[in-house]
Amino acid sequence: MNDSARRESGHLMLITPERVFYAGLLGRPRQRCPGAFHVYVSIEGALWLTTANGGESCGELAVVAPDVRHTIASDHRAAICVVIEPESVREGAFDELAARLSGADGPVFAQRIRAAFRALQLRQYGDDISNAEFDTMCFGEALPPRSLDPRVIKSIAQIGRFCGEPVTAASCAAEAGLSSSRFLHLFKQETGISFRAFRAWKRARHLLHFANQDLNLAHLAQDIGYPDSTHFSHSIRRFYGLKPRAIFSGSRDLAIYRSDSGVPGAGLRQGRA
Repeated sequence: MNDSARRESGHLMLITPERVFYAGLLGRPRQRCPGAFHVYVSIEGALWLTTANGGESCGELAVVAPDVRHTIASDHRAAICVVIEPESVREGAFDELAARLSGADGPVFAQRIRAAFRALQLRQYGDDISNAEFDTMCFGEALPPRSLDPRVIKSIAQIGRFCGEPVTAASCAAEAGLSSSRFLHLFKQETGISFRAFRAWKRARHLLHFANQDLNLAHLAQDIGYPDSTHFSHSIRRFYGLKPRAIFSGSRDLAIYRSDSGVPGAGLRQGRA
């Protein structure tokens, strides 16, 4: 499918280093467990959110924290999903926003996010959109960035390159001048996420850049750092609730825009040395 036909479909995804705005097919409702904050908004009708602990809700907007197993379904075949990477915002900031999104102002936020979808369809935002511009577009205000140790920021950028030799904790530790154990402790202390879990999520997230392309999935898995196709398929199903092939077949009409605003970690502020 050519780019013109994809734009006409109305389905789109804007990917920045620390944000994603997706408007497209949800796929069959299966349990998923992504590693970032997710805000779902219905395009038409209602959404049904079910979490692994038995929680259920229905409405036009749903909020899910990172690493929470859940199923999302919609009256309409397509829905909007806004993704915020947890290491990019001050600790507790998204929890404060989630309380507002889930409260009386929820319908106002839903309308704002739908308006953002219409603006993106008209390409009213450039490919260099910043985190602050993205957040203001969706929520009416910029989320406060998290201050991180510069050594952790550097390791996040290394993980996000997806080229050359796979990035390991040992290689990041050596680059930071720390022992592996000290680096792993520092990474989790700063981001709230273990190095291994962080790398696994970023690897699966990187798949989104290629979702509308006709590619050999085994080759893609190898290119983005998966040791084999089985590991690739298992990881993608865990994070997205869909097999890789289902994601690609459901994304053929998806227009994908990528931010040129920087590399992962560019929106993070340096804290103590």
